[in-house]
Amino acid sequence: MPLPDATEGGVAGHLPWGGDTRTALTTAAPSPRNRRGSAPLPAPGRPEAPAENRPGPAARPRPDPAAAYGPRRERPPPPPPSPLPGGPAAGGGEAPPTLPRGPPGSRAPAARRRAAAPDGAAATPLALRLREVLSRLSLGRQDVSDASGMVNQVVSHLIQAIRSQDSSFSSIERLGAGSYYEHVKISEPNEFDIMLVMRVERLQLDECDETGAYYYLTFKRNPKEKYLLKFLDEDKRLSAFKMLQALREIIKREVRNIENMEVSVKRKKAGSPAITLLIKKPPAEISVDIILTLEVQQSWPPSTQDGLRIEQWLGRKVRGKFRNTALYLVAKQNKNEKVLKGNTWRLSFSHIEKAMLNDHGRSKTCCESDGPKCCRKSCLKLLKYLLEQLKMEYTKELDKFCSYHVKTAFFHSCVMWPNDTDWHVGDLDHCFQKYLGYFLHCLQKSQLPHFFIPKYNLLSLEDKASSDFLLRQINNEFNNGFPIFQKRY
Repeated sequence: MPLPDATEGGVAGHLPWGGDTRTALTTAAPSPRNRRGSAPLPAPGRPEAPAENRPGPAARPRPDPAAAYGPRRERPPPPPPSPLPGGPAAGGGEAPPTLPRGPPGSRAPAARRRAAAPDGAAATPLALRLREVLSRLSLGRQDVSDASGMVNQVVSHLIQAIRSQDSSFSSIERLGAGSYYEHVKISEPNEFDIMLVMRVERLQLDECDETGAYYYLTFKRNPKEKYLLKFLDEDKRLSAFKMLQALREIIKREVRNIENMEVSVKRKKAGSPAITLLIKKPPAEISVDIILTLEVQQSWPPSTQDGLRIEQWLGRKVRGKFRNTALYLVAKQNKNEKVLKGNTWRLSFSHIEKAMLNDHGRSKTCCESDGPKCCRKSCLKLLKYLLEQLKMEYTKELDKFCSYHVKTAFFHSCVMWPNDTDWHVGDLDHCFQKYLGYFLHCLQKSQLPHFFIPKYNLLSLEDKASSDFLLRQINNEFNNGFPIFQKRY
């Protein structure tokens, strides 16, 4: 399901999926007091006023919390798989799930909030609570330095050993991925993702299911990399299982030779593309996921054609630049196969996700030392932390969810609200609620399109019960002022 662009229609106050803010995410219309001072909505079909004639920050209309999903987008989304409870919204669209208003007094006009906080920090109770949580999530510089130093030492040792012990892996290069390298790591620097990248030429990609994410790999003709022939299965497909097994054996032998540190290899987890190292760092330990990755210099497959719709956010040129980069595939078992042979590979866009997060502003100076600040990453950290805390409390019920669901919803939100002013640092509470509201909408629909592969739904209808459970828990947290943020696990 390609997610349409954020500029469609230009009708302020309408939801990108066809709903209306009068019926969306709220149980009652805002009071006249809350509406006072709001700029009127333009008539349907009438273009918005030019930017220079629009009201400034103090006079901007303040939509209901988590209900203002910004202007419509260029292409309407396809019909949803099933109707939402509660019936159609005004204007013919369907109302997203209801998100409570939050604690009394949690909203105030933007001008009043910013005036009360000269440094730009929002002064509402909810905003203060969120900022307090963010301060706790900040990583200590010394802790980060110590942890990253240990990881670098271990990984450098292993790469040297792998290159020398098996010619099949002599060309591997290291590429950091995941939240630590995206600068959105929370709580503790105790988890790292390292991609070991091998360049391969002349590969044929054949889709193995309808998602467009998983592929069988074969060589188009006799490969230059003759050493890879031993990893072919009986169907002449490159076996992810065989390659991972060989790499795992080398690493298991070599960790014993690492001095001044106690390093072990975690027991293999079924279906995982990673070889997990555990580095003892009393009183805890550091987890390092080693991910075998193939780099292929060829065009992206058709399933990605309508993905990465960042033209209104980061620009058309940036999208073209990203799509001209190499294709990455990780050794990942497709669980939907009838017979699990371990010969499937999954597309990976970790390198592009990292680039988008590290250079996330529409303007080039966003969040630079001399530029305006936004709260995009702060919102992502908060929702990651909320999911992490809920998973600790409801491990079994929320086993299907991971931070990638939150990150995918974040990228879609950045496209729906592409301007840096949509994420003003002084509007943290409002920005977090609208991002959270979109995530709840995805949960209720059981529909979250992969950001790069739109037809790949990350929320299976088969797991609707899990989505409904998470939806209820988040609504309960919001109703009660996020008490789970105060817990320590």
